[in-house]
Amino acid sequence: MRPGFSPRGGGRGGFGGRGGSGDRGGFGGRGGFGERGGGRGGFRGGFGGRGRGGGDRGGRGGGFRGGRGGPRGGFGGGRGGFGGGRGGFGAGRKVIVEPHRHEGIFICRGKEDALVTKNLVPGESVYGEKRISVEDGEIKTEYRAWNPFRSKIAAAILGGVDQIHIKPGAKVLYLGAASGTTVSHVSDIVGPEGLVYAVEFSHRSGRDLINVAKKRTNIIPVIEDARHPHKYRMLVGMVDVVFADVAQPDQTRIVALNAHNFLKNGGHFVISIKANCIDSTAAPEAVFAAEVKKMQQENMKPQEQLTLEPYERDHAVVVGIYRPPPKQKK
Repeated sequence: MRPGFSPRGGGRGGFGGRGGSGDRGGFGGRGGFGERGGGRGGFRGGFGGRGRGGGDRGGRGGGFRGGRGGPRGGFGGGRGGFGGGRGGFGAGRKVIVEPHRHEGIFICRGKEDALVTKNLVPGESVYGEKRISVEDGEIKTEYRAWNPFRSKIAAAILGGVDQIHIKPGAKVLYLGAASGTTVSHVSDIVGPEGLVYAVEFSHRSGRDLINVAKKRTNIIPVIEDARHPHKYRMLVGMVDVVFADVAQPDQTRIVALNAHNFLKNGGHFVISIKANCIDSTAAPEAVFAAEVKKMQQENMKPQEQLTLEPYERDHAVVVGIYRPPPKQKK
């Protein structure tokens, strides 16, 4: 056997076995097409998966490791985020920030368009994201870039969701707050008049969350299990919106429990569903449909559903209303 044609589906690398047309993997370098696994996105196997031709590990959206289906660095240009190198948004060029149709969210028009929120604590990055300052006469406003590969809400907004109900002055209960990356943007949106109750069970993530909350007065961190809302009922008031990103098999039940406790009648919920967390054997569509059915039994009326492609695979966001007011008969 010549090393170029080994029987195992193109040997270890996608295109030409181990000795084939490059080093260990696909076309050049160890993994993908370029350096190690396609801009940090792939998993060593680059384009052709580790042995399977085109599927398996390298697969879709750059594969295993990169920031969830895309290069880790955000929009373009390696780790530098939105536009090459460290320069940020097209370094030093004029950028225009215009309001998005969702109140409290903005679009930065530059070399590459980006979703941004108005920084509540100017001069501070929460997770190393890019910041841009826009001067309007004397007034200087700072905005923070919002990466859809790291935030389900940003992914839903860029996917064209009709309503997110998180707006300036709103009170939001955020379940599954993790280290507070998305929470910080929600805190930007609701502004000083609003409130974000951020619930996170893990103490490790909770530590980061508390550090974010130290600087942002409108975040109230709750390090507690969202399955037991009665444990934090003394901390959380009635809210307008519940957002849930708890990847748990019983997440609809968790959201329903919290809604019954804290969500006002006619309030809204936004749930991010990860299909393979609920049932990894069923088709994602079937899982989403089953979850929507469960919501309806809990007096939660789903109004729209949206998948988060290309930012997340097999994720959907369901937006709906809780205990809608009865329709007036004409």
